[in-house]
Amino acid sequence: MVTPNRRYAAVRQAVAWCYRGGSISAEPRINDRIRVPEVRLVGPSGEQVGIVPLAKALELAQEYDLDLVEVAANARPPVCKLMDYGKFKYESAMKAREARKNQAHTVIKEMKLRPKIDPHDYDTKKGHVVRFLKQGDKVKITIMFRGREQSRPELGFRLLQRLAEDVQELGFIESNPKQDGRNMIMVLGPHKKKTEAMAEAREAQAARKAERQGGAPAEEPAGEPAEA
Repeated sequence: MVTPNRRYAAVRQAVAWCYRGGSISAEPRINDRIRVPEVRLVGPSGEQVGIVPLAKALELAQEYDLDLVEVAANARPPVCKLMDYGKFKYESAMKAREARKNQAHTVIKEMKLRPKIDPHDYDTKKGHVVRFLKQGDKVKITIMFRGREQSRPELGFRLLQRLAEDVQELGFIESNPKQDGRNMIMVLGPHKKKTEAMAEAREAQAARKAERQGGAPAEEPAGEPAEA
């Protein structure tokens, strides 16, 4: 008979083993790995079969050409379901992959400008900011002062205000301009959420692909030879 003290010691040993780098498998027990006298069985379509002996559950699994999968090990008796376990694992992996692909991660891009920036350079930098905001990313704008420019912080402030006004349809000032040593920093946030921007990008990509595929002129069927 296992005493409570021995059971507690076994649990402590398992926990310590995990902290040392071990792992406990998250895989459910299936088929012959299930070691209980009886189970509460759920059918392939989710119907409740009831409590049946393990041997009977395994027999039904073979009859349906499915697996007996333990889905609730802590229940008394454990709950098992008849399913195609290989197909279930594949579909679960695909759903997790799709969820990761659609997961939105907010990224903070950075753009550096000088107070007396050339108009052409300004347009180029603004173009990058526009692209970042369209992608749903935040943009950290840094004005870098050098030498005597440090005594004219209003130049940087006016430049940041101008940039914010130029892109106001795509973003807003999330963090107002503030002096940080030799730099002045402002953060712009996008109006669109990252997930919306990603969805629009995928739609645009699909539209371009469809246009390329349907843009080629169809070959005209060969006509009958003209009579002489």
